[in-house]
Amino acid sequence: MTAVRHSVSGASASRVGARARVLAAAYELFSQRGTRDVGIDTIVKRSGVAKMSLYHHFRSKQELVAAFLEQRERLWTVEWLKSEVCRRARSPGKRLLAAFDLFSDWFRSDGFDGCPFMKVLLEYPPGHPSRRAAAQHLANIREFLKELAAEAGIRNPGLFASTWQILMKGAVVSACEGNLNAAREAKVAAGLYLRSCLAVRAN
Repeated sequence: MTAVRHSVSGASASRVGARARVLAAAYELFSQRGTRDVGIDTIVKRSGVAKMSLYHHFRSKQELVAAFLEQRERLWTVEWLKSEVCRRARSPGKRLLAAFDLFSDWFRSDGFDGCPFMKVLLEYPPGHPSRRAAAQHLANIREFLKELAAEAGIRNPGLFASTWQILMKGAVVSACEGNLNAAREAKVAAGLYLRSCLAVRAN
């Protein structure tokens, strides 16, 4: 889930390989330590790529942070969260609840690293490009939840998705505090909320 994978072939191997090594190093470091506390020199050392080469592929640290967030969305949001909840459940309502089952497994795994999107929001002031990028990636998750809510027939899927994501975010923060049962506990509240929304739909 947190691994960065690239396939490289032909004459472009060294050029693309350098970019991939930089992004892999940044991904690991940013996921573990946040983006503000990790300097370019640290990424250069971890990746084994010359600083000039790094800046050839990423013109600034801000651009590297943006690439990291995009990579996170691809690996975490798309390839893990979306695909797994769809694999684990068939109905939209059960898929919404399956997110908490997925989180419960994640919280207990060696790969649990919190939510970089949320971390970046806290690292930068309002209006900063990195903060705006992180907010957009969170909005993309919310859009997925909205789609599931709409498929379930919930009357106000936008409001539902916002509330559902608050429960998900809260579970992540609680797990970072050490509560490994946070997802299971949040699922109880989520289930009650889902049932109340479905009951309104039925009336």
